[in-house]
Amino acid sequence: MKIGDVSFWYADIGLPANRRPALAGDATADVAIIGAGFTGLWAAWYLMQANPSLKVLVLEREFAGFGASGRNGGWCMGTLAWDHDRYAKTHGKPAVVEMARHLEGTVEEIIKVCEDEGIEADILRTEVLMFAQNKAQQERVEADVAHQAAWGQAHRYRSLTPAQVAQRISVPGAMGGMAISGVARIQPAKLVRGLAEAVERAGAVIHEGTAVLSYGKGEVITDKGRVTAPIILRCTEGFTPGFPGHERDWIPLNSAQIATPVLPPEVWAKIGWDNNELIEDAANSYCYCQRTREGRITVGARGVPYKFGSKMDKNGAPDPETIRRLTDTLHRHFPAAAPYGVEHAWCGVIGVPRDWCATVGLDRDTGLGWAGGYVGVGVSTANLAGRTLADLALGKQTALTTLPWVNRMVRKWEPEPFRWLGVHLMYALLRVADQREDRLGIGPSNFAKFGSWLTGRH
Repeated sequence: MKIGDVSFWYADIGLPANRRPALAGDATADVAIIGAGFTGLWAAWYLMQANPSLKVLVLEREFAGFGASGRNGGWCMGTLAWDHDRYAKTHGKPAVVEMARHLEGTVEEIIKVCEDEGIEADILRTEVLMFAQNKAQQERVEADVAHQAAWGQAHRYRSLTPAQVAQRISVPGAMGGMAISGVARIQPAKLVRGLAEAVERAGAVIHEGTAVLSYGKGEVITDKGRVTAPIILRCTEGFTPGFPGHERDWIPLNSAQIATPVLPPEVWAKIGWDNNELIEDAANSYCYCQRTREGRITVGARGVPYKFGSKMDKNGAPDPETIRRLTDTLHRHFPAAAPYGVEHAWCGVIGVPRDWCATVGLDRDTGLGWAGGYVGVGVSTANLAGRTLADLALGKQTALTTLPWVNRMVRKWEPEPFRWLGVHLMYALLRVADQREDRLGIGPSNFAKFGSWLTGRH
């Protein structure tokens, strides 16, 4: 089994053979972007589309797509991991419904850019299929369908009977489920690599191997030189705590995945999954799965959820216990795949704000902007964030710059050891809740509710 090496997605296509040139001393720009992941690259793309004469510099410590953009589960959702009520308290329900509409449109927007720019990223329009395996999970699924309908998403979310789930996929004990339309499967490393090349063709410059040490009004200090720019956009998602003064803005939660070898036709005949849906279970400590282009199964979930002091993984290498848990999940949901083992395991971090709601914004006085806190659904959300950052940087007043997440500030996470204790306690409570719900056949467990309340998740 290969462990780490950034991700399976890079094993699929190969790590970059050559890095883009690092910053060669001091420089100036109209807009400096920190981070060459989806958010930073989309921001650069839309800036150049709006004004090709702009000088846009993207600064990246490793290589474009090294972080979550090249490691995620390949779910292009057009949804946001958010609490609708929290946004509605300050902006009202119509604004939240409008934001959901814009998010929904990101899937087709990404597909259009890929078609226009010749980016081949294994994109396939499909649906999300969430299945329930006990009473509590089925209640959560039904509640989610009703909740989404109340926020203008009834055309996307619908309940599935056990027979309807069985027609799509063979999962032991499935009692029903939910489908979400308007989504796409992608190969994330292909998408981020292709997007970086498109950004360069549009006229922006990406400097790799350039570590940003600090930044402030009008300047970015790197290990290769100083960049002066009136607008500076921080697009670093889960890596944000590495900057002085931002240690508690968002926490980097670890998510890990495994990939099987290519499975033979007889295995797929037993599993089904002919429509390549993005698969998710309805457990509190949920998993997310993809059927890849060539016929592998990837399974992702939280492993060791958070490292003390917001520490990062080493080149995407998960710990043995995380790999064991993911393998157990693979075998439990897809027993026909069990004899074929696991070929690759990797991990990465996602950015989580204290209220688990993403934000995007720009301080006009300092020229400092930011976006992130996607809580695991950043593939499409980053596109909307990048478009919004571009409008904000250009001083435009548009439908995007008035959305509820713009310039929304939340309180910081607690200092250590309290945030480590809180996050680990939350995930322990979620596991206990899953065990009780499964064993006792009860409704949704209060252990999960308390765990989510403890960390501000709900």
